[in-house]
Amino acid sequence: MTHDAIVIGGGPSGTSAAIGLARKGWHVALVERAEFPRRKVCGEFMSAANRPVLEALGVCAEWDAAAGPAIGRVALFMGERVVTAPMPATGGSGRGLGRDVLDPLLLEQARCCGVEVLQPGRATGFTRKGAGHRVELAMPQGTATLEAPVLVAAHGSWERGPLPTQAPKLSAPGDLLGFKAHFRGGHLDADLMPLLSFPGGYGGMVQVDGGRLSLSCCIRRDVLEDLRRPGDTAGAALQAYLMRSCRGIRETLDGAKLSGPWLGAGPIRPDLRPCYADGIFRVGNLAGEAHPVIAEGISMAIQSGWLLSRAFEECDSVDRKARDRAGARYQAMWRRQFSTRIRAANAFANLAMRPERFAGLGRLISTVPATLTLGAWLSGKVKPVR
Repeated sequence: MTHDAIVIGGGPSGTSAAIGLARKGWHVALVERAEFPRRKVCGEFMSAANRPVLEALGVCAEWDAAAGPAIGRVALFMGERVVTAPMPATGGSGRGLGRDVLDPLLLEQARCCGVEVLQPGRATGFTRKGAGHRVELAMPQGTATLEAPVLVAAHGSWERGPLPTQAPKLSAPGDLLGFKAHFRGGHLDADLMPLLSFPGGYGGMVQVDGGRLSLSCCIRRDVLEDLRRPGDTAGAALQAYLMRSCRGIRETLDGAKLSGPWLGAGPIRPDLRPCYADGIFRVGNLAGEAHPVIAEGISMAIQSGWLLSRAFEECDSVDRKARDRAGARYQAMWRRQFSTRIRAANAFANLAMRPERFAGLGRLISTVPATLTLGAWLSGKVKPVR
């Protein structure tokens, strides 16, 4: 074996797992196909509940120095409604940080912890080899082969490719596609994070690093196709639709300028999935995915990687039965941490995408803004990692 563990994917979940395993004294290889910094479709918000994990990963001070302003209020922007409410009391505040800043920060920490980072490198296939796995790589200098008893898939559920852990490319009119853009010169209060509700989709906004405003959203494929006119880009059609559909978005983006192009990805596949199957550990949204309406994607990614490393306490990585036990522990920990927020996210998304059918919800929230605070609590904003 060349390593104790191989991690495929250098996003927040993969780097968190790699750091945790390396700190146990393991020889870890991390394979990431993209060069950093990179922009990614992502809500870019992390709740205060992540602070203990960031401290354990050794990046809390860097995150504090780079992240945007503290978020103390949530809001609903639905049609002409703009309603605000306080975040749940947590003893701390969540903040936003662009993925083009966060990902390199975590990857550099992985290097400092002794992780062998292979970037840019692409896993082209893997097979079982004795007590572990053999991974084939395509590198700029040619092909390479790694072997390890522990294989961690952290390449995300949206990525298509030849690996057994990658989903086939499918398309349906009801697919939810994800989009993200940064703006400068917007009018969003620094401490406010609004939920965006519009026919056929939902989204959110938050101030991130460097004065940037991050807007991310999901929209049904068929709704987007109906919006586009000849010559329109998907991003331009989407932005115009958001401005027409929602007073809060319109007022926030009045006079704002795009900082870089719109990014698209997906389709989104929210669900609970196996965390450990066929001898392979899955982290991030490969293990399970919540509708992004709850703005917990990065939190779930980082926490899942850290939970995996904790599942290997006093575990002999070469012993297959010990790995199976670690896999069972990890899945149990994962479900306890995330299953409630995934179910809550499904309910919130169905409401947010159909404001015309759930007008009563908007009236309720306008009358009782604390409903928003309760929703933030149900989404896991204050749930510590156990």
